[in-house]
Amino acid sequence: MIIDEIQRQPELLSILKRIGEDPNRQARFLLTGTASIEVLKGITEQLSDTIRFIDVSGFTLDEIGFNNQNRLWIRGGLPRSYLSRDDDAACRWLDSFVRSYLERDVLSIDPRANPSLLEQFLGMVAHRQGYIWNASEIGNSLGIGTRAVNRFRDILLGSMMVRSLPAWLDNLGKRLIKSPKIYLRDSGILHYLLGLTTFSELSTHPCFAKSWEGFALEQTVIAHGTHNSYFYRTQRGTELDLLLLRTGKRWGFEFKCWDEPRTTKSMHIAIKDLDLEHLWVIYPGSRSFALSESITALPLRQVSSLGF
Repeated sequence: MIIDEIQRQPELLSILKRIGEDPNRQARFLLTGTASIEVLKGITEQLSDTIRFIDVSGFTLDEIGFNNQNRLWIRGGLPRSYLSRDDDAACRWLDSFVRSYLERDVLSIDPRANPSLLEQFLGMVAHRQGYIWNASEIGNSLGIGTRAVNRFRDILLGSMMVRSLPAWLDNLGKRLIKSPKIYLRDSGILHYLLGLTTFSELSTHPCFAKSWEGFALEQTVIAHGTHNSYFYRTQRGTELDLLLLRTGKRWGFEFKCWDEPRTTKSMHIAIKDLDLEHLWVIYPGSRSFALSESITALPLRQVSSLGF
Protein backbone atom coordinates (compact mmCIF):
# COMPACT_ATOMS: atom_id res chain seq x y z
CA MET A 1 0.00 0.00 0.00
CA ILE A 2 1.19 3.53 -0.84
CA ILE A 3 0.19 6.46 1.39
CA ASP A 4 1.08 9.91 0.08
CA GLU A 5 1.65 13.04 2.22
CA ILE A 6 1.80 11.02 5.43
CA GLN A 7 2.64 14.12 7.48
CA ARG A 8 -0.94 15.32 7.00
CA GLN A 9 -2.44 12.31 8.77
CA PRO A 10 -0.06 11.53 11.67
CA GLU A 11 -2.80 9.57 13.44
CA LEU A 12 -2.25 6.79 10.88
CA LEU A 13 1.19 6.09 12.36
CA SER A 14 -0.05 4.27 15.44
CA ILE A 15 -2.26 2.09 13.23
CA LEU A 16 0.65 1.26 10.92
CA LYS A 17 2.80 0.45 13.93
CA ARG A 18 0.29 -2.12 15.20
CA ILE A 19 0.00 -3.69 11.75
CA GLY A 20 3.77 -3.81 11.38
CA GLU A 21 4.22 -5.52 14.75
CA ASP A 22 1.58 -8.18 14.04
CA PRO A 23 3.53 -11.44 13.38
CA ASN A 24 0.59 -12.83 11.41
CA ARG A 25 0.80 -10.08 8.80
CA GLN A 26 3.49 -9.33 6.26
CA ALA A 27 2.29 -5.89 5.31
CA ARG A 28 4.53 -3.36 3.59
CA PHE A 29 3.81 0.33 3.19
CA LEU A 30 5.39 3.04 1.08
CA LEU A 31 4.92 6.37 2.85
CA THR A 32 5.72 9.54 0.92
CA GLY A 33 5.73 13.13 2.03
CA THR A 34 7.17 16.59 1.55
CA ALA A 35 8.78 16.84 4.97
CA SER A 36 12.24 15.75 6.06
CA ILE A 37 13.14 13.12 8.62
CA GLU A 38 13.74 15.83 11.23
CA VAL A 39 10.17 17.10 10.86
CA LEU A 40 8.58 13.64 10.86
CA LYS A 41 9.65 12.88 14.42
CA GLY A 42 6.43 11.00 15.07
CA ILE A 43 7.31 8.53 12.35
CA THR A 44 10.84 7.95 13.59
CA GLU A 45 9.64 7.46 17.16
CA GLN A 46 6.69 5.19 16.40
CA LEU A 47 8.16 3.14 13.56
CA SER A 48 11.88 3.23 14.35
CA ASP A 49 12.30 -0.55 14.21
CA THR A 50 10.39 -1.09 10.99
CA ILE A 51 11.10 1.88 8.74
CA ARG A 52 13.74 2.96 6.25
CA PHE A 53 14.04 6.54 4.98
CA ILE A 54 14.92 7.43 1.38
CA ASP A 55 15.56 11.06 0.43
CA VAL A 56 14.27 11.34 -3.15
CA SER A 57 15.81 14.10 -5.26
CA GLY A 58 14.72 15.50 -8.60
CA PHE A 59 16.25 14.29 -11.85
CA THR A 60 20.03 14.01 -11.79
CA LEU A 61 22.54 14.53 -14.57
CA ASP A 62 23.16 10.78 -14.76
CA GLU A 63 19.45 10.18 -15.35
CA ILE A 64 18.77 12.78 -18.03
CA GLY A 65 22.04 12.56 -19.98
CA PHE A 66 25.04 14.84 -20.17
CA ASN A 67 23.89 16.58 -23.35
CA ASN A 68 20.98 18.06 -21.37
CA GLN A 69 23.11 19.62 -18.63
CA ASN A 70 22.11 23.24 -19.30
CA ARG A 71 18.43 22.31 -19.53
CA LEU A 72 18.61 20.55 -16.17
CA TRP A 73 20.51 23.49 -14.71
CA ILE A 74 18.06 26.21 -15.81
CA ARG A 75 14.82 24.25 -15.24
CA GLY A 76 15.84 22.17 -12.23
CA GLY A 77 15.18 18.52 -11.56
CA LEU A 78 11.48 18.55 -10.69
CA PRO A 79 9.96 16.32 -13.41
CA ARG A 80 7.08 18.58 -14.48
CA SER A 81 9.45 21.52 -14.85
CA TYR A 82 12.24 19.65 -16.62
CA LEU A 83 9.86 17.89 -19.03
CA SER A 84 7.91 21.03 -19.97
CA ARG A 85 7.70 21.74 -23.70
CA ASP A 86 9.76 24.94 -23.36
CA ASP A 87 11.34 27.24 -20.78
CA ASP A 88 8.25 29.46 -20.52
CA ALA A 89 6.05 26.46 -19.73
CA ALA A 90 8.56 25.32 -17.13
CA CYS A 91 8.44 28.76 -15.50
CA ARG A 92 4.64 28.69 -15.38
CA TRP A 93 4.66 25.29 -13.73
CA LEU A 94 7.24 26.44 -11.18
CA ASP A 95 5.06 29.44 -10.38
CA SER A 96 2.15 27.12 -9.56
CA PHE A 97 4.42 24.80 -7.60
CA VAL A 98 5.90 27.53 -5.41
CA ARG A 99 2.49 29.04 -4.70
CA SER A 100 1.08 25.65 -3.76
CA TYR A 101 4.10 25.02 -1.58
CA LEU A 102 3.62 28.29 0.30
CA GLU A 103 -0.15 27.97 0.69
CA ARG A 104 -0.38 24.24 1.43
CA ASP A 105 2.84 22.42 2.27
CA VAL A 106 4.25 25.07 4.57
CA LEU A 107 1.08 25.20 6.65
CA SER A 108 1.11 21.42 7.07
CA ILE A 109 4.53 21.80 8.71
CA ASP A 110 3.84 24.97 10.69
CA PRO A 111 0.20 26.17 10.87
CA ARG A 112 1.40 29.48 12.34
CA ALA A 113 3.46 30.38 9.28
CA ASN A 114 2.61 33.50 7.27
CA PRO A 115 2.76 32.45 3.58
CA SER A 116 3.12 36.04 2.34
CA LEU A 117 6.04 36.82 4.63
CA LEU A 118 7.61 33.44 3.92
CA GLU A 119 7.43 34.21 0.19
CA GLN A 120 9.49 37.36 0.77
CA PHE A 121 11.90 35.34 2.88
CA LEU A 122 12.24 32.72 0.15
CA GLY A 123 13.11 35.43 -2.37
CA MET A 124 15.81 36.77 -0.06
CA VAL A 125 17.28 33.29 0.32
CA ALA A 126 17.43 33.01 -3.47
CA HIS A 127 19.41 36.24 -3.73
CA ARG A 128 21.79 34.88 -1.08
CA GLN A 129 22.33 31.49 -2.70
CA GLY A 130 25.44 29.86 -1.28
CA TYR A 131 26.11 32.63 1.22
CA ILE A 132 26.95 32.31 4.90
CA TRP A 133 23.74 32.28 6.94
CA ASN A 134 23.12 35.67 8.58
CA ALA A 135 19.76 35.78 10.35
CA SER A 136 20.25 39.35 11.59
CA GLU A 137 20.80 40.72 8.09
CA ILE A 138 17.68 39.03 6.72
CA GLY A 139 15.64 39.98 9.77
CA ASN A 140 16.55 43.63 9.38
CA SER A 141 15.49 43.56 5.73
CA LEU A 142 12.14 41.95 6.55
CA GLY A 143 11.52 43.88 9.74
CA ILE A 144 11.34 40.76 11.91
CA GLY A 145 13.49 39.26 14.66
CA THR A 146 16.17 36.62 14.26
CA ARG A 147 14.01 34.07 16.06
CA ALA A 148 11.34 34.35 13.35
CA VAL A 149 14.00 34.27 10.63
CA ASN A 150 15.48 31.06 11.99
CA ARG A 151 11.98 29.55 12.26
CA PHE A 152 11.41 30.34 8.57
CA ARG A 153 14.73 28.72 7.74
CA ASP A 154 13.74 25.63 9.70
CA ILE A 155 10.49 25.42 7.71
CA LEU A 156 12.43 25.45 4.44
CA LEU A 157 14.84 22.85 5.80
CA GLY A 158 11.96 20.72 7.06
CA SER A 159 10.27 20.73 3.66
CA MET A 160 13.57 19.99 1.89
CA MET A 161 13.44 23.27 -0.02
CA VAL A 162 16.92 24.33 1.12
CA ARG A 163 20.14 22.62 2.12
CA SER A 164 22.19 23.77 5.09
CA LEU A 165 25.87 22.93 4.65
CA PRO A 166 27.68 23.04 8.00
CA ALA A 167 31.06 24.65 8.48
CA TRP A 168 34.12 22.51 9.18
CA LEU A 169 35.37 23.54 12.61
CA ASP A 170 37.95 20.90 13.51
CA ASN A 171 41.03 22.93 12.72
CA LEU A 172 42.83 24.15 15.81
CA GLY A 173 44.75 27.36 15.48
CA LYS A 174 42.57 28.78 12.69
CA ARG A 175 39.90 31.45 13.03
CA LEU A 176 37.02 29.82 11.20
CA ILE A 177 33.61 30.87 9.95
CA LYS A 178 31.12 28.90 12.06
CA SER A 179 27.71 29.61 10.51
CA PRO A 180 26.38 27.26 7.78
CA LYS A 181 25.90 28.02 4.11
CA ILE A 182 22.36 27.91 2.76
CA TYR A 183 21.40 26.73 -0.75
CA LEU A 184 18.08 26.34 -2.50
CA ARG A 185 18.30 22.70 -3.50
CA ASP A 186 16.51 22.86 -6.86
CA SER A 187 18.12 25.17 -9.41
CA GLY A 188 14.82 25.63 -11.27
CA ILE A 189 13.15 27.05 -8.17
CA LEU A 190 16.17 29.31 -7.63
CA HIS A 191 15.94 30.70 -11.15
CA TYR A 192 12.17 31.16 -10.92
CA LEU A 193 12.60 33.21 -7.73
CA LEU A 194 15.30 35.28 -9.43
CA GLY A 195 13.05 35.94 -12.44
CA LEU A 196 15.22 33.93 -14.84
CA THR A 197 13.54 31.86 -17.55
CA THR A 198 16.24 31.01 -20.11
CA PHE A 199 19.86 29.96 -19.96
CA SER A 200 20.92 33.10 -21.83
CA GLU A 201 19.34 35.20 -19.06
CA LEU A 202 21.14 33.16 -16.42
CA SER A 203 24.52 33.44 -18.14
CA THR A 204 24.55 37.25 -17.75
CA HIS A 205 23.04 37.38 -14.25
CA PRO A 206 25.13 38.28 -11.17
CA CYS A 207 24.02 34.99 -9.58
CA PHE A 208 25.51 32.91 -12.41
CA ALA A 209 28.51 31.64 -10.43
CA LYS A 210 26.50 30.96 -7.26
CA SER A 211 23.84 29.19 -9.32
CA TRP A 212 26.49 26.84 -10.71
CA GLU A 213 27.93 26.31 -7.24
CA GLY A 214 24.56 25.25 -5.84
CA PHE A 215 23.64 23.11 -8.86
CA ALA A 216 26.98 21.29 -8.95
CA LEU A 217 27.09 20.85 -5.18
CA GLU A 218 23.62 19.29 -5.17
CA GLN A 219 24.57 16.85 -7.94
CA THR A 220 27.73 15.94 -6.02
CA VAL A 221 26.07 15.23 -2.67
CA ILE A 222 23.27 13.30 -4.38
CA ALA A 223 25.93 11.09 -5.96
CA HIS A 224 28.10 10.65 -2.86
CA GLY A 225 25.79 11.22 0.10
CA THR A 226 25.28 14.10 2.50
CA HIS A 227 26.87 12.48 5.54
CA ASN A 228 30.11 14.10 6.74
CA SER A 229 29.88 16.95 4.24
CA TYR A 230 31.05 20.47 5.09
CA PHE A 231 32.40 23.71 3.70
CA TYR A 232 35.56 25.38 4.97
CA ARG A 233 36.31 29.07 5.34
CA THR A 234 38.74 30.98 7.48
CA GLN A 235 38.31 34.60 8.50
CA ARG A 236 41.35 35.38 6.32
CA GLY A 237 39.47 34.26 3.21
CA THR A 238 40.71 30.73 2.54
CA GLU A 239 37.74 28.61 1.54
CA LEU A 240 36.62 25.29 0.10
CA ASP A 241 33.12 24.82 -1.32
CA LEU A 242 32.75 21.19 -0.21
CA LEU A 243 34.71 18.90 2.07
CA LEU A 244 33.76 15.21 2.11
CA LEU A 245 35.05 12.79 4.72
CA ARG A 246 35.11 9.28 3.28
CA THR A 247 36.96 6.12 4.36
CA GLY A 248 39.10 8.07 6.79
CA LYS A 249 40.29 10.55 4.17
CA ARG A 250 39.40 14.12 3.23
CA TRP A 251 38.40 15.11 -0.29
CA GLY A 252 37.86 18.65 -1.51
CA PHE A 253 35.64 20.21 -4.18
CA GLU A 254 35.51 23.66 -5.72
CA PHE A 255 32.61 24.46 -8.08
CA LYS A 256 33.71 26.94 -10.74
CA CYS A 257 31.78 28.04 -13.79
CA TRP A 258 34.93 28.66 -15.82
CA ASP A 259 35.66 27.69 -19.41
CA GLU A 260 39.27 26.93 -18.43
CA PRO A 261 39.65 25.93 -14.77
CA ARG A 262 42.76 27.07 -12.94
CA THR A 263 44.21 26.83 -9.49
CA THR A 264 44.04 29.59 -6.92
CA LYS A 265 46.10 30.43 -3.85
CA SER A 266 43.09 29.57 -1.70
CA MET A 267 42.95 26.03 -3.13
CA HIS A 268 46.57 25.32 -2.24
CA ILE A 269 46.13 26.72 1.27
CA ALA A 270 42.97 24.62 1.79
CA ILE A 271 44.82 21.47 0.72
CA LYS A 272 47.48 22.15 3.35
CA ASP A 273 45.06 23.29 6.09
CA LEU A 274 42.78 20.28 5.69
CA ASP A 275 45.35 17.68 4.65
CA LEU A 276 43.24 16.84 1.59
CA GLU A 277 43.81 13.61 -0.29
CA HIS A 278 42.81 15.41 -3.50
CA LEU A 279 40.87 18.45 -4.69
CA TRP A 280 38.60 18.54 -7.74
CA VAL A 281 37.55 21.70 -9.54
CA ILE A 282 34.09 20.85 -10.90
CA TYR A 283 33.23 22.84 -14.02
CA PRO A 284 30.66 22.68 -16.87
CA GLY A 285 33.04 21.45 -19.57
CA SER A 286 33.73 18.01 -21.01
CA ARG A 287 37.45 17.38 -20.44
CA SER A 288 39.23 16.14 -17.32
CA PHE A 289 42.83 17.23 -16.79
CA ALA A 290 45.37 17.74 -14.03
CA LEU A 291 45.95 21.26 -12.76
CA SER A 292 48.64 20.16 -10.32
CA GLU A 293 49.70 16.99 -8.55
CA SER A 294 46.84 17.29 -6.07
CA ILE A 295 44.24 19.25 -8.08
CA THR A 296 42.19 18.01 -11.05
CA ALA A 297 39.69 19.82 -13.26
CA LEU A 298 36.68 17.53 -13.58
CA PRO A 299 33.48 17.94 -15.63
CA LEU A 300 30.31 17.73 -13.54
CA ARG A 301 29.20 14.85 -15.75
CA GLN A 302 32.00 12.73 -14.26
CA VAL A 303 31.51 13.54 -10.58
CA SER A 304 29.32 10.51 -9.88
CA SER A 305 32.07 8.18 -11.12
CA LEU A 306 34.54 9.25 -8.44
CA GLY A 307 35.46 6.48 -6.04
CA PHE A 308 36.51 7.14 -2.46
